[in-house]
Amino acid sequence: MEEAAELGNYLPLSFKSPMEQEYIEFLWDAFDTNYTHGKYQFAFLAYHMLTMSSIYFNIWQIRQARPKDFEMGLIGFGRDIEKNLLEATSPFIFSTVNERSILRLLKLIACDNVKIGTYAKLVDDRNHTAHPNGHIFFSTQDALDTKIAEILRVVDEIQDYSRCVIEQAYHAFLLNSYDSEEREYPDAADQIREVLIHKNYLSQKDIEICLSCNLGSLRDQPRLDDIRTLHEVLKSEYGGNSG
Repeated sequence: MEEAAELGNYLPLSFKSPMEQEYIEFLWDAFDTNYTHGKYQFAFLAYHMLTMSSIYFNIWQIRQARPKDFEMGLIGFGRDIEKNLLEATSPFIFSTVNERSILRLLKLIACDNVKIGTYAKLVDDRNHTAHPNGHIFFSTQDALDTKIAEILRVVDEIQDYSRCVIEQAYHAFLLNSYDSEEREYPDAADQIREVLIHKNYLSQKDIEICLSCNLGSLRDQPRLDDIRTLHEVLKSEYGGNSG
């Protein structure tokens, strides 16, 4: 159970709406309840939904940081789907697309077909367990724990591929937010919380990438000291949770 909770570090610290947060909390409760009572097959279903949610947030960050690449990645999805995804206001819009198809967008962060095929196997596992086929695939705690360990390896691998997107989003944030007189919130901590973390659905793992981000590419900026000050505020506010 403790290892399963690690998935929480890949989920956003802040959500756009209370409904989104309630949904994630509902899935965690469904997982905890079924796991505790030995209903491991249903616990897996809830955990799979949490996992796919985390992947949706990864893809949403690609959409936000690299809109042109995202639009190009939608070629072949169909006109109506393409329109819906381009006009989306929430990462959960990705749930309207076949899960195997949405995973193709991970190519935008250099995941190859072999990797995506591996990730798609999780979808197959969910399909097997979600249909009345007479089989209980996860009848023991050990069976589910093994699957959870596999899922966490996949989620962490996707997080590694997402590093470039998070770094790009963080650099853009620093360049747009270092001036306290022009940004949305004069207080640096408020700016970080609302514009960086909340707007981008950043997770604790995403923040760890920001904290370790090399600011060398920004060294020619005229307000480098202000940029570094903003980065130091991120460290002071969120650095204690990194590990």
